[in-house]
Amino acid sequence: MEMTRSYAAEAISRADVNHLPGSTLLEFGAPWCGHCQIAQPMLAQVLDAMPPLRHLKIEDGKGQPLGRSFGVRQWPTMILLIDGVEIARLTRPGSVKAIAELLAPLAATEKR
Repeated sequence: MEMTRSYAAEAISRADVNHLPGSTLLEFGAPWCGHCQIAQPMLAQVLDAMPPLRHLKIEDGKGQPLGRSFGVRQWPTMILLIDGVEIARLTRPGSVKAIAELLAPLAATEKR
């Protein structure tokens, strides 16, 4: 699955996120964030090996309501949702393995 490359400056509402069907990876960060830039190649590697998954990159910052509603404090923060419910979360991933482990619950839901 190809990852989303650009951060959306205008986030969708929390109500809309709560009603997203299927699997979604929310990625909170900013284009100028060094930690976010370091994570991008690792995330791309994992997503390239995944079946289709909605990937929303949300530009976060002070006063951004969606990030605050999820309690985001550091970037990047990646949150895996299934049918709008948070299943797993990872902040400042340090390895491909860490991102793969974040997305591991998707393999379990596909086997159902």
